[in-house]
Amino acid sequence: MDNVLEVRNLSKSFPGFQLKDVSFTLPKGYIMGLIGPNGSGKTTTIKLILNMLRRDGGAVKILGMDNIADEKAVKEELAVVFDSNYFCGDWTVAQTETAVSGFYKKWNAERFHQLLKRFGIDPAKKVKDLSRGMQMKLMLACAFSYGAKLLILDEPTSGLDPVSRDELLTVLSEYIEDGERSVLFSTHITGDLERAADYITYINCGSLFFTGGKDEFVDSFRIVKGGLNDLTGELRKRLIGLRTHPTGFEALMRTEELENLRRTGRGGRMAGGTAADDLTVEPATIDEIVVFTSKTGTF
Repeated sequence: MDNVLEVRNLSKSFPGFQLKDVSFTLPKGYIMGLIGPNGSGKTTTIKLILNMLRRDGGAVKILGMDNIADEKAVKEELAVVFDSNYFCGDWTVAQTETAVSGFYKKWNAERFHQLLKRFGIDPAKKVKDLSRGMQMKLMLACAFSYGAKLLILDEPTSGLDPVSRDELLTVLSEYIEDGERSVLFSTHITGDLERAADYITYINCGSLFFTGGKDEFVDSFRIVKGGLNDLTGELRKRLIGLRTHPTGFEALMRTEELENLRRTGRGGRMAGGTAADDLTVEPATIDEIVVFTSKTGTF
């Protein structure tokens, strides 16, 4: 079994929104970033994977097991950390361990207390008295203490300070070191993904825009800038999320389209007079790709 997670043609309809035939796979030993604007379908996808929503179509397999038919066995291998604390605030950290450990046959108390020590969490302290960052670390300590093979994170770095975010990313890198465990990491902070992710799955307006290697995703696009005189009708057809201002324009362009423009330029200019050499071309970040493609809903 090479994949920890397999999602095939996943679909779910709500009034005013539809998740349509989303498919992706996450191999063992890697981190995948799940990205998209608010309302794009990321959380719906995660809830369907966790069987928190009833799917309309498709299939989800975790370690080769169906997430519905084999739900009990699946959840022994699955750990989840959401963007807010889900433990009882009046429990102490020690009481939290007592409550959580009973659900998992492979609970490792020694590992849990090692993580508490590493994260600087006092077992006698009440959950509600921990800072947001410390609550996140407590959820991670629980998630890492029963040998789960798949960790799903839904906006875990939202609201964390840079030091806590850096520590989280370090912990995630350590988590997958054995090559047997993987992370599905939903976040709006794409800088974290540029550092940590191996794969990207991008959902926009309920549909799959891209799934594959992070480097492939970033290399597929460029930021293009030029003067208003360069903005011909032919060029406009190739641009994504066009922004104009008094002195020029900027937009996203697929790298393949840019190469086609360059080849056209060697034999003459495009209709209207624009050639690739007239344009300023820069690498695109994950954040810029999401912003420009979301602006127009371009697929």
